Amino acid sequence: MEIKKAGVVGCGIMGSGITQLCAQSGYQVVVSEMNDELLNKGLASINSALTKRVEKGKLSQQDKEATLSRIKGTTNIKDFSDCDLVIEAVVENMDLKKKIFAELDKVCPKHTILATNTSCLSIIDVAIATARPDKVLGLHFFNPPPVMKLLEIIKTIATSGETLEIGKSFGESVGKAIVVTKDTPGFIVNSLLVPYMLNAVHMLEAGIATREDIDTAITLGLNHPMGPLTLLDYIGLDTNLFIADATYEQTKDPKWIAPNLLRRMVSAGWLGRKTGKGFYDYT
Repeated sequence: MEIKKAGVVGCGIMGSGITQLCAQSGYQVVVSEMNDELLNKGLASINSALTKRVEKGKLSQQDKEATLSRIKGTTNIKDFSDCDLVIEAVVENMDLKKKIFAELDKVCPKHTILATNTSCLSIIDVAIATARPDKVLGLHFFNPPPVMKLLEIIKTIATSGETLEIGKSFGESVGKAIVVTKDTPGFIVNSLLVPYMLNAVHMLEAGIATREDIDTAITLGLNHPMGPLTLLDYIGLDTNLFIADATYEQTKDPKWIAPNLLRRMVSAGWLGRKTGKGFYDYT
């Protein structure tokens, strides 16, 4: 099956980025939000991101306008009725995702593939909310989607081989390098990354080293582009805490137990770059 039209549910940070990526790659895209205010905010962020690319000489004004012309915003889920692929990119709430997938299952044609951008939740649990679990898979983009080269494709026990191959072809068509993983907590990247960052917080909490020395040890000792605490601030402390808690709930593996320091910082609203304060001060 050839994907001609894509849908994206959610126009937040990830949803708007996925929408921009698909439209830049030549796809007609429908993107939805719960209300006009959130939709307009998301569409404005896409316009702003494309404008910056034009200013930097990475995109022509003509290509920017062509990209925007391929995007349609909506608050009506029925507008996904002619999509070949729909990617859900809402908040990490299992009940909400199940509700969305059940609604999409009713609206979309039988051939439509339904994908979730979840970073840690069970995809088969989402898939069984539909009558087409063989056509459900994970397409885990990384932030920001138009820039980050990787796409994790997650195959559940019910995902058909055909669905997987279509997902891989789609990923390649939007310029991504593809890795395929089973539907297991954390998939590949977060299964390795999140415990590593939690260990860095444990180390800081225990007073073994300063934040600067922990980050410097990793950037210069392992040649990573940024240290674990800087990376936590970039991703968002609340996001990492959610992934850790959700994965611990599924596995009961102690490596996913979040440090008390991380919980206190999230409670204080110190979420990293997005709030101006995390392990470092960005104000």
